[in-house]
Amino acid sequence: MNDTSSSVNSYRAAVCQGRSVLLIIAAVTLCMVGVAHAPLPDAGLRTALVLVAAGVNAILVAGRLMHVLQERHVIFVLLAFTVLFFVALMGLCLWAHGDTPKP
Repeated sequence: MNDTSSSVNSYRAAVCQGRSVLLIIAAVTLCMVGVAHAPLPDAGLRTALVLVAAGVNAILVAGRLMHVLQERHVIFVLLAFTVLFFVALMGLCLWAHGDTPKP
């Protein structure tokens, strides 16, 4: 019985955390819309504030909702393979750069 109540409590905690993250994302999005329509004297300042808010949203969505922070090892392995294949392809391109057919 204790195992069942423990799993129910952990589920409730995860739902509560997900709700709070979604509410924060909604609040930051509303702030982005407000800043985009605010009569600020400088358009560069407006753009910078919107980009900062979009970055916060991206970190929250990727980190919490897409479980990037919890699955860090898998993400780093995939990132390492991506870098490895990118370097290999760039090396092949540079190696074959002068290899043109003769007319």
